[in-house]
Order: sequence, then C-alpha cells, then structure tokens
Amino acid sequence: MPTARRRAPSRWIISTTLGLSLLAVGLTAYLTVTHYTDPTALACPDTGIVNCTAVTTSSWSQIVGVPVALIGLLWALTMTALTSPWAWRSSAKWLDTARPALSGAGAVMVFYLVYVELFRVDAICLWCTAVHLTTIVLFGVILAARASMASGAPGGAAAPDGAVGRVGRAGRAGRVDDQVDQSLARDGDHRRAG
Repeated sequence: MPTARRRAPSRWIISTTLGLSLLAVGLTAYLTVTHYTDPTALACPDTGIVNCTAVTTSSWSQIVGVPVALIGLLWALTMTALTSPWAWRSSAKWLDTARPALSGAGAVMVFYLVYVELFRVDAICLWCTAVHLTTIVLFGVILAARASMASGAPGGAAAPDGAVGRVGRAGRAGRVDDQVDQSLARDGDHRRAG
C-alpha cells in the first residue's frame, strides 16, 4: 500500500518563519532586558497614547509574577526551534502539530495584550506592537505552509509521508516528480487503449 504524500516546505517558508522567529527573539529579548534593568530606557515616547513605559511597568506587564516580556522571549525561542530548517525537515509528526498550535497560542495572546493596552492601560508600546505584528504574520505564514504542504500545492518537493525529499534548485524536484507521475499515467492509459 503506497504511503500518503506530503509536501516539504519551500525555502521561502523556512527562511520566512525562521526570520520572523528570530526577529521575535530580538524584540522580546530587548523588552526583557529593559524590564529587568531600566524600563524607562526603552527607545519609545513616554507621553500620550504611545507610552512604552506605561505599558511595560503597569500591573498588566506580569502574569502570575512573570514578566510578559520573558514569557514572550521563551515563546520566541521555542518558535525559533520549531521553525528551524531541521524542524521543518524532520519526520516527527508532533512538530507539524506544535508549530501551528504554539504560533496560534501566540496570536491569541496578542489579542489579549492589545486589549489590555487599549482598554486597561490606555497606552500602546511600539516595541510590543512590533512583537504583536511579528507574531500574527508568523502564525499566518505557518498556516499557509501547513495548507500548502497538505494540499500538495507547488513550492516543495513531494516526499513520502513522514519523510522530506531533497529540493533541487528553485524547488524543481517536486514539479519533476509530478511530471514523471503524469507521464507514467498517460503511458498506462495508452497501453490499455491500444
């Protein structure tokens, strides 16, 4: 019985998700360091609606005594591991479940934090907003990658379920496999007809 085929992610998916995860690490690391050193040192206005200090020093900036920035940093480090080229190419099925689940949890947290900023603190942190946008885009790219891999859409090499094939230049391996499959199917049709 042939195994189901799934698509390996294309290079743009791997590089984009890893880049977004690393960006999230950088942003959350900066917010974590300033939280523990000097929250007023953030390169951000501290008056009016844009007020990073008000957001990062508010009672809402911690969950059960743990700084939200540190939670974000731990999330970003985990997402970096999950979006590394090795994780994308791994045959471990739990990674294909963990990536969208954890990035989705990050997106849900973003909506909560934006609510807190707008309706509880009455201020917005530009650095936090950068993390929020990065998180939402990362979640979207991971969902798009999952859909593309599941549907067999172009952009990755066809591989047996649980294994990921090598991708040739510009991702041509998947298209060549598809062309060979179509050619074999046509040959079979001609033999039956003749």
